[in-house]
Amino acid sequence: MNEYPMAFVTAPRRVEFKNRPLPALGDDDVLIKVKACSICGGDLHLYKGKHPFVKLPVAIGHEISGEVIQKGRNVIKVSPGDRVAIEPVITCGKCYFCLRGEYHLCQNIAYQYSVGQGGFTPYFCASENRVHRLPDFVSYEEGALLEPLAVAIHGVRKAEVELGQSAAIFGAGGIGLFLIQALKAAGLSEIFITDILKHRLDTAISLGAKLAINVAEEDPVQTIFRETKGLGVDRSFEAVGLEKTLRQSAESLKKGGICVLLGLFEDPLEITFPVNLFVQREIQIRGSRGYCWDFQVALSLVEKKMVKLKPIISHLLPLSILERAFEIILDPNSKANKVVIQI
Repeated sequence: MNEYPMAFVTAPRRVEFKNRPLPALGDDDVLIKVKACSICGGDLHLYKGKHPFVKLPVAIGHEISGEVIQKGRNVIKVSPGDRVAIEPVITCGKCYFCLRGEYHLCQNIAYQYSVGQGGFTPYFCASENRVHRLPDFVSYEEGALLEPLAVAIHGVRKAEVELGQSAAIFGAGGIGLFLIQALKAAGLSEIFITDILKHRLDTAISLGAKLAINVAEEDPVQTIFRETKGLGVDRSFEAVGLEKTLRQSAESLKKGGICVLLGLFEDPLEITFPVNLFVQREIQIRGSRGYCWDFQVALSLVEKKMVKLKPIISHLLPLSILERAFEIILDPNSKANKVVIQI
């Protein structure tokens, strides 16, 4: 166990495993035997070599669950044998934002891949304050989805939703499907969602969306305005990262509405936008970065069974075919929603 394999993206659409020494365990750290790690949209950007903030080669994988097998001498929150999900951020705890409790805005924030540690690997080291115990009824495969659920919850909180409002979600990937459930938990009943893949739209309806709009067949903005009697929606969420969906998410808003951006844009400098909408309709566009005290909310919703994790998982695959798993997600005929790698 002195060395173990870890997955790296070494070139666009190429995954290689490199042996790494077992990380040194600090006094406040825990060593985790990874059981499952799911593939997220950010991982796809890395795999394609188009992540706007990260250059290759890089370790990959951050939606992680596993079993604690060792702990540092100061650790009291968890013990060996505990089943946990990992919040994969590294913060300084000392800067202006950290001291305000806004650790997702930390001036020195880093992610585990930036320090050479990815989740597609047998072992993972994390700080005690970044591990969260899983409920007994949640499998490791489901537990790996706590991270994207927390992302969706943070986006909903940024939108300042109110009971009875309407919302439109642009993109029915993992984040979009979790947004449906988080919005329903917040008291919204009229939720529209768009995508180009029928199987994702079908899943969205099963999770509570009022209307799933296939953008290959109809104009989503026109449909939303028709369904809302010409008013538009109170809140919209961009969960794709494309210029077209950014425009649509803003154009679908009711006057005074709020759009929240969660998608990662591969070509941010190539976007044009009808900025007069801000004045004409007095709308707002807000960014949503990761999570901040949102894992706790995610766990609470799961424990109360207000969020379903299992229906979003479409594929369970072994670590040995990780590169193939990425190609499955990129294949529209594979009917992939969330792909989880079992380790």
